[in-house]
Amino acid sequence: MLVLQWVWTETGKEVVAPRLVYYALRLLMFILSFVLEDWAIHELVQSPRERRIAVVLVASSYVTWTYQTHTFSNAVETLVVLWSIVMIQRILDNKHRSSLLSSALLGSLVAFGVCNRITIPAFLLLPGLYLLPHFLRKPCSLLVLGTTFILTSILGIAVDTIFYHPSSTEPLFQILRSDPTITPLNSLLYNTSTSNLSLHGLHPPYQHLIASLPLLLGPALLLFWYIRKPSLSIISALSATVLLSLIPHQEPRFLLPAVPLILSSVRLPSSGLLKRYWFISWIIFNAILGVLMGIYHQGGVVPAQLWLGQQRQHDSGLSKVFWWRTYSPPVWLLGGKELLTVDLMGMKAEEMMDRVSGATEGYRGGDPTSVGLVAPKSSVDLDAWIEKTKSVMVFEQLWTTGNHLNLDDLDFEADGIVGTLERVGRRGLVIWKVSRIPEV
Repeated sequence: MLVLQWVWTETGKEVVAPRLVYYALRLLMFILSFVLEDWAIHELVQSPRERRIAVVLVASSYVTWTYQTHTFSNAVETLVVLWSIVMIQRILDNKHRSSLLSSALLGSLVAFGVCNRITIPAFLLLPGLYLLPHFLRKPCSLLVLGTTFILTSILGIAVDTIFYHPSSTEPLFQILRSDPTITPLNSLLYNTSTSNLSLHGLHPPYQHLIASLPLLLGPALLLFWYIRKPSLSIISALSATVLLSLIPHQEPRFLLPAVPLILSSVRLPSSGLLKRYWFISWIIFNAILGVLMGIYHQGGVVPAQLWLGQQRQHDSGLSKVFWWRTYSPPVWLLGGKELLTVDLMGMKAEEMMDRVSGATEGYRGGDPTSVGLVAPKSSVDLDAWIEKTKSVMVFEQLWTTGNHLNLDDLDFEADGIVGTLERVGRRGLVIWKVSRIPEV
């Protein structure tokens, strides 16, 4: 980003356009995934023939060319997990040496991964146990690993503290002593509260097994019958699936690191006919899911935020915008615009209505207070609210896009299969301007 800032200032502009930053980060994630993920597969799969199959399967998976090219923390976690497994494998293969470099890199990777996502220990717990005999024989390796883990953790805490205390005038050392920002701890405290997780949706413990894995792997699930042999990769993937199933809130993206780990651990059917039919189903599955998840699923969030960032406040009349039933909006895409963003996540419809309605009370500059509401068209509760309050409130549609599906809002139990598909099938995301009708 420093290079991008330097190039941009040469054009005579001080602030880099958020759209350019967004696509630059997407390109960066593509390059990192293309290089580091394939490199890790080459390290983990020893046989040249099996390695070629593993690389093809990982590269042709829609997960690789949709999720892994986004700046999701899960995409970064995938790379960290893969290279942590590589470091563990290197240490185990080099039994007669301390492998200090690999141990140091492993400590830094784990610390960075924990600062990025608190779920990374689920993928590394069981593979890490294989290192215990090595650490007993070579205690220097454990000392080096622990040292780099601590130093990287301190660096991560310092960076987060600086980021979340931008206006502080105190020396960094004083802030670290009095009010450090420890992101993994905050994340752990937040995610151990059921009331917090209920805002995102609660799921049964079998959600990952019956929904997440089939959605991520599709026909590749059938290849579990052709696992080559137990390896650190498959142990990591399966143990993480079990451990993450204990968490009440479950999303398919939580299992992203399991996809390359599993695809690099399986063989194709030996029968030529079975192999042909499997490849056909694999291509169809990834083509459909690639379009669905890469273009339509939550596809309107970034364009909507970019549009809001380009609007002048006196043109839109908005100083506060509520987001409901969408991914968390990336605030940095506003480009420094003073627009208060409130993420309502998956809040119940009645609570959302109370929050938005309460924010429209009063006047600003002699005019009724207006707020923005960004919501998917699939939210039929919003239709009923607009119709019910049309005598006292005004809903003005400022912007809309059809490239948006809210697949996180599936509720087959309440709406039935047909009802859910009809509702979710209403593609689109809308930015509403909500205000009250002035009293006469």
